[in-house]
Amino acid sequence: MNKSELVDAMAEAADIPKSAAARALDALTDSVAATLKNGDSVSIIGFGTFTVKERAARTGRNPQTGATIQIAASKNPTFKAGKALKDAIQ
Repeated sequence: MNKSELVDAMAEAADIPKSAAARALDALTDSVAATLKNGDSVSIIGFGTFTVKERAARTGRNPQTGATIQIAASKNPTFKAGKALKDAIQ
């Protein structure tokens, strides 16, 4: 399912116009991104938790040449599914 299909499904389920569903989805994604950027987590009970994990700098290898390269530290968003979501897909 892509974004437009999700907007269509949200509009149908909530009986609202597609434009309102698109604005609601954009507001959700913007809010989650802003919260994660501030270093906080977002928990949606029954759905899951969005957090930021930090990866330390490390040494890697270029697979073509075998040369050693330095990989910079990074912050990556992660998602852990909640129990209700896990149960819903089984």
